Amino acid sequence: MLSISSGNHRPLAAWEEVLAPQNLGYRIKLFSQLLSRTFHERLEPFGLTSFHWVVLCCLWQEDGLATSTLGERLQQVGGTLTGVIDRMEERGLVRRERDPHDRRICRIWLTEAGKALEQVLPPIAREIFQQAMTGISLAEQERLSQLIDRLIANLS
Repeated sequence: MLSISSGNHRPLAAWEEVLAPQNLGYRIKLFSQLLSRTFHERLEPFGLTSFHWVVLCCLWQEDGLATSTLGERLQQVGGTLTGVIDRMEERGLVRRERDPHDRRICRIWLTEAGKALEQVLPPIAREIFQQAMTGISLAEQERLSQLIDRLIANLS
């Protein structure tokens, strides 16, 4: 049984551990929201959203991805991704091209402006991550990452 004690409050009964705001899911959601808000504030001067960020990250790792592959990696439905790519294309960050070997496939390529952001945005993300991980050792960070991966796998 998970025994959660919140500050100066009494220890929780077994069933109370599933109630917000003490439950783990709620606290993970709160952490995610705080992290997202902080990152959004830092992306705002660039006119970008966190969704733009994850698309850029995928393309920095492998430019020229098929739209379908990008959607699979981001676990997004086509309509949502299409709108994001549209806005990124309008901003001059990416371009679409039909695959010369299979015209049904549309590939997404970074423009020079999209490539240039790779020098600017990851250091910002790293700074925010380091702020969030203040006081948490590298071993603890690794263990936390492993545990979150296991939680995701358990529910997938």
